[in-house]
Amino acid sequence: MQKDRSIPFTAIPFFGIHLACLLVFLPSIREATTTTTIVLAIACFLIRKFGITGGYHRYFSHRTYKTSRFFQFVLAFLGGAAAQKGALWWAAHHRHHHKHSDQDEDVHSPARDGIWWSHVGWVLSPMYNRTRYEMIKDMTKFPELVFLNNWHLVPIFVLGGICYLIDGWAGVVWGTFVSTVFLYHTTFAINSFCHMLGRRRFPTTDDSKNSLILALLTLGEGWHNNHHYYQNSVNQGFYWWQIDITYYVLRVLSWTGVVWELRMPPERVLALGRNPARLSEMMEQLKTSAAHATDRTREAALAAAHAASETATAAAHVATETAAKVASAVMPNPEPTP
Repeated sequence: MQKDRSIPFTAIPFFGIHLACLLVFLPSIREATTTTTIVLAIACFLIRKFGITGGYHRYFSHRTYKTSRFFQFVLAFLGGAAAQKGALWWAAHHRHHHKHSDQDEDVHSPARDGIWWSHVGWVLSPMYNRTRYEMIKDMTKFPELVFLNNWHLVPIFVLGGICYLIDGWAGVVWGTFVSTVFLYHTTFAINSFCHMLGRRRFPTTDDSKNSLILALLTLGEGWHNNHHYYQNSVNQGFYWWQIDITYYVLRVLSWTGVVWELRMPPERVLALGRNPARLSEMMEQLKTSAAHATDRTREAALAAAHAASETATAAAHVATETAAKVASAVMPNPEPTP
């Protein structure tokens, strides 16, 4: 699929917020930076990161638990404050990604489109500005979600105002600008680096991998191979040693009744993950199937090219014969020489 790799003027705010981080070096901001400022920045990162991981991803994209209409609005607002567009836009594109992961139609595959595109290029591309409402029909019935999706900049401006009231301009720079940039690139790293670096526990048809480092930075999203193998689970760290802070928060919220019906991976999936011999066998089968599919694709491409060549040759032959007939019809016969 041909992708529009141009960077439009609408990307200026994205680059602008990166440049705004340099304000931390201004003497006035540096002098105003206190422990409160750093705590505010960390809190803004963690709360909004949960809005992305627990809200945009595990709720809106995959519906791995249930909650009230009020709390789903809270999740959409928190995720919106991370400046990653609206919940419906985010979830619709993510569902499309799972449907076509690392295939031609995937919107952000590093294997097919490179690390820059999968990390951030696709987000900036004008190709993907539109919300794929056809992919998120289960959520479009809520007008408040559609409103937040259309006015997705409102939450980030509200956050900026709160940071200013708490800690002045230093709070805005650290709590809004700096923490937002960290939010961007830790989230984007799942799309890019988690399809390049790490380990594969489960056999999947894509390049998804698990990464402890990214799991720690993203509150549990780094167990990406687990997630791609069984995406309907609220926890992406399937085993006790796979740290998944988002899941821990959701589990605590379930004790208070804020969320409920948390969907877990079935025992057959967990048992498979504990069976190295069977996993190795399935990996080999997957590689063999992929190789055969590649051979069939190559053969089909060669056959199509050969057919196209034959068609072109036949068309050229017909054109030559037609031209000769037309020429003989319009040109007068030469008179015999006396």
